Amino acid sequence: MAVVDRGRSVTETVTATRREQSGDWTTWYVRLAVGIDFLSMLVAGVLALAIRFRGVTSIYTMPYIAMTASLPFLWLVTLAVCRGYEPRLIGVGSEEFRRVLQAGFVLTATVAIVAYATKTDVARGYVVIAMPIATALNIFARYKLRKRLHRMRWDGKCMRRVVAVGHRAALCDLIRLLREKRYHGMDIVAVCLPTALSSGEDAVKDVEGVPVLGDFGETALVVENIGADSVAVLACPEMNGVALRRLAWQLEKDDVELVVAPALMDVAGPRISIRPVAGLPLLHVEHPELSGGRQLVKTLFDRVSALAALLALTPLFVVIAISIRLGSPGPVLFRQTRIGRGGREFTMLKFRTMVSDAERRKPDLLQRNEHDGLLFKIKNDPRVTTVGARLRRYSLDELPQLINVLRGDMSLVGPRPPLPDEVAKYGDDVRRRLVVRPGMTGLWQVSGRSDLSWEESVRLDLRYVENWSLMLDLQILWKTWSAVARGSGAY
Repeated sequence: MAVVDRGRSVTETVTATRREQSGDWTTWYVRLAVGIDFLSMLVAGVLALAIRFRGVTSIYTMPYIAMTASLPFLWLVTLAVCRGYEPRLIGVGSEEFRRVLQAGFVLTATVAIVAYATKTDVARGYVVIAMPIATALNIFARYKLRKRLHRMRWDGKCMRRVVAVGHRAALCDLIRLLREKRYHGMDIVAVCLPTALSSGEDAVKDVEGVPVLGDFGETALVVENIGADSVAVLACPEMNGVALRRLAWQLEKDDVELVVAPALMDVAGPRISIRPVAGLPLLHVEHPELSGGRQLVKTLFDRVSALAALLALTPLFVVIAISIRLGSPGPVLFRQTRIGRGGREFTMLKFRTMVSDAERRKPDLLQRNEHDGLLFKIKNDPRVTTVGARLRRYSLDELPQLINVLRGDMSLVGPRPPLPDEVAKYGDDVRRRLVVRPGMTGLWQVSGRSDLSWEESVRLDLRYVENWSLMLDLQILWKTWSAVARGSGAY
């Protein structure tokens, strides 16, 4: 319980107490991160010592025992120098993992340079084993720690108290999004609207159940009164450069975080840079790389991975094929025309999950469609066979698309491959999905699969097109495993 000082208001005391509670979980997270970082390097050093020297202790191995004991401390220092403990990296995004990877390269290079400069004979095998294991183990441990944080956030713990500033429509979208994805850790506890909507007889009392506590000019006062630790400003003409600067000045004394959402949405950080021009911080947006060297790397990665997966999964293919043939009459594979990159048609392959006359029976089921937009989906589709339902639940029916990837029709990761009649109804914006190859998986797959609305599916596909990178592909592939294992949204 906080003690109220003489001359200090109750509001100030409550505000300070709330901020202290908000900061407790950040301190807890960073301390745990330090602990797992230390243990990761210690385990890696011990493994390297055991593998390289086969557990033999001698005068020759004594320096490496000392090195194993000191590496965890050097690892913590390196991570701190690489800013791997910044609170803003906690909980979301890949930057936290990137910092760990960067620290691995930095420490490896440092050991090599120091050994060369001092002409110290360091066993290369020890370094080659210890550093990669430490980096990989540390990234995995940080990932598990983040998942624990996400579970706590779903229970309403470890959240940042946020005051959102903007117009009503934009605030509604933000509030709904953050409620659906609580793992971001932002709990909007109050909003500030333009003066015309926040006062007078026609004043708005709440937005999506969140109380309206003031107008734009009262944002700092609202933050102080409710003990918020973050302010999110959405794009609106009233909050221009001068107003934002004044708000930042008012918030800095209490160390309240200020985040600003630009008008340009769904563009990832790597494409955005701030460059000062004539004293003005201008936001530069690079064009997405839809061709060139990086796309060539993506193509090579796709085809090599698809070939390896096909070879490894051949026994599973045989088992599935036999199950389909025994389950219902008809072919093992289902062939369907889809639209690929640039509007080119191709034949997509899947394991058959429906009765053989499923397409003929589709018109009779159109009125039972449970999906909005252009998609046709029924949760309990009567055309799906018993074997097919099991294949769909874990997306095993999609595996023959590895052949499409090997042919170059599809990619491992990309937008959902559309049907020709869907593409015929596309608007100009939605047609943007066709500038890259469709994928076996994508943001739509790891974000809800068939449970997504048409608008959300399109938005995720367009976000992928605009922000593609090999690192993003790897993240989506990693998340696909857990999405498929849960089996949610698959029907």
